[in-house]
Amino acid sequence: MAEKALVKRVLVVGQTPPPHGGQAIMIERLLKGSFTQMELFHVRMAFSEDMESVGKAGLRKVWVLIRTILAVWVGRFRFRTTILYYPPAGPNRVPVLRDLALLGATRFLFRHTVFHFHAGGVSTYREQFGGWLRPLFDLAYGRPDLTIRTAPQNPDDGAALGTRRDVVVPNGMEDKRGSVEEHSAGPGEPLVLLFTGVLVRSKGIRVLIEAFINLCQQGAQLNLRVMGRWADATLRAECETLLGEAGLLDRVVFLGVLDGLEKEREFAQCDIFCFPSYFEAESFGLVLVEAMQYAKPVVSTRWRGIPSVVQDGVSGYLVEVRDSGALAERISRLVKDPLARHQMGSAGRRIFEERFTLKAFHRAMEEAIAAL
Repeated sequence: MAEKALVKRVLVVGQTPPPHGGQAIMIERLLKGSFTQMELFHVRMAFSEDMESVGKAGLRKVWVLIRTILAVWVGRFRFRTTILYYPPAGPNRVPVLRDLALLGATRFLFRHTVFHFHAGGVSTYREQFGGWLRPLFDLAYGRPDLTIRTAPQNPDDGAALGTRRDVVVPNGMEDKRGSVEEHSAGPGEPLVLLFTGVLVRSKGIRVLIEAFINLCQQGAQLNLRVMGRWADATLRAECETLLGEAGLLDRVVFLGVLDGLEKEREFAQCDIFCFPSYFEAESFGLVLVEAMQYAKPVVSTRWRGIPSVVQDGVSGYLVEVRDSGALAERISRLVKDPLARHQMGSAGRRIFEERFTLKAFHRAMEEAIAAL
């Protein structure tokens, strides 16, 4: 009985797929873990069922908010949970207002609060709120017992909010290598460049297309495959116009959202993975780990927690954000050097095995929460 009493009972309030964003995926992976020092119970946040609706207001979401608050109250007393685990919003007004309502109505029920910042930068929003909203912000977010960041380069939201303890826990994933057939371009075959992410400007998709056009005009034998859903019709028109004017529409495939083995196959059969993100809420870049597990070299940006995943010059290359010229130059290096592709891909696979497995993620999360 004494040993049982030490088990922490945690109410996890968070979105699980769909949509298949990094935060939702990681919460799902956390819930599937097997732990000895904590027991997890789940209240699913279902404000968005696809990436297009993320961060947007709507009457349906008001009803979902009310239902979620009621579910947290029920979960608190039904499961006798004493710890609230919550992933705060990124720097976006609508989700922040949602957090103020949800946390303000539930957080006081729990002995401890854990904030896991899958999206970074929410603490900057305090200065944008005046009058009666600022006290609500402090009530909702202020002085958590534990804050978790995915990388040390991310904004230190915990310190800004007065956390009692802050830890860094990198994301991790199950090793799916071997689930699908792998392929790399042979001599004379065009290389496959892959991008994955919601198709908004700050994910870098236009920067990538500009770099791709530059490379093709220089004679690179390269095809581009883009996995994700367009969330910006204006941006889509811009990108398609650029490709059409360059005569390259036939060398680009927009795949939409893929999941399961279809998604794994895209990672396993590309030659280079490219992720030139400067997304406002980016904190880690989980898709980079997905490419590294298949021993693919990556080209990404020096943005937020991405350098904690990609070792520049070892497992791939990092460039400054919005720099299509530098992006093209680094991709060109890999296109011209099959040995470098192999060596960097192998290094990425080794880094994945050492740092980004699901087992390591579960162990670090349990240690952090059990210490409360």
